[in-house]
Amino acid sequence: MRSTRLTIAIAIVVVILPATVAIIARSQLPGVGAGALLFPSRHHNAQPLPTGCVNRTFDGEGLTLDGWQCTSPASVHRGTIVYLHGVADNRGSALTTIQRMLPKGFDVIAYDSRGHGASQGDRCTYGYFEKRDLQRVLDQLGVDNVILIGHSLGGAVALQAAAVDRRVRAVVAASTFADLRSIATERAPSVFTPSLIKAAFERAEHDGQFVVDEVSPLRAAAEIHVPVLIVHGALDRDTRPAHSERVFAALGGPKELLIVRDAGHNDALKSDVWTKVERWIDALAK
Repeated sequence: MRSTRLTIAIAIVVVILPATVAIIARSQLPGVGAGALLFPSRHHNAQPLPTGCVNRTFDGEGLTLDGWQCTSPASVHRGTIVYLHGVADNRGSALTTIQRMLPKGFDVIAYDSRGHGASQGDRCTYGYFEKRDLQRVLDQLGVDNVILIGHSLGGAVALQAAAVDRRVRAVVAASTFADLRSIATERAPSVFTPSLIKAAFERAEHDGQFVVDEVSPLRAAAEIHVPVLIVHGALDRDTRPAHSERVFAALGGPKELLIVRDAGHNDALKSDVWTKVERWIDALAK
């Protein structure tokens, strides 16, 4: 009798336990997905203060942003460039922009995005609040002749900001995504079913106090009338080139698409590409 009862108990555990674990997992996964979206890894800048730059804080939308303000030594001032970094990155990745553009007569601003580096905030909204942060930064700088250079998240923020702020005269967007819903869905682990992804987005919207479908460089593109240079690595597996291609097709103003044959996601702005970027920026003044 005891053996029979033990066999029955084991059978119950074998049948019921996996189902119970699966139910618990399904209930927790939306929160996990939302957390992964809202809370990217925070990495502090390890680069020394570049020549020509000073440490500076800016007031964003309800928080403080930590960054650099860099002044060109050139006798002729050609404008201001704001560099916007990618997700889980920081202002340190602006170093190449600073070194290449200060001698050409451009001042450069770089700051840690909200929830990144040394800036305040603990949630990333992929442009929903970040474009407002950028507008506050431009308010404090008192500039009206701005070129935005952004990579990945930064490129997406630059495009969304250019659609609503006339102080932006041009945009260089590298490795951008077309819209948050599609890129997050593409990057979701296979365990996330469509219903779990939907629940994760709803949780992220609630916790982050933003609207996922309003985070869309693709939608913003129709409202952008200044020159835009889109750069994307042909080998990008994180954000497929099709994202940039869709944004490019939707742009109504002067535009150029550069697909970098031997680049992935993080190296789309390689040294030889920078030469082309500089020529494109130089041509804006002609």
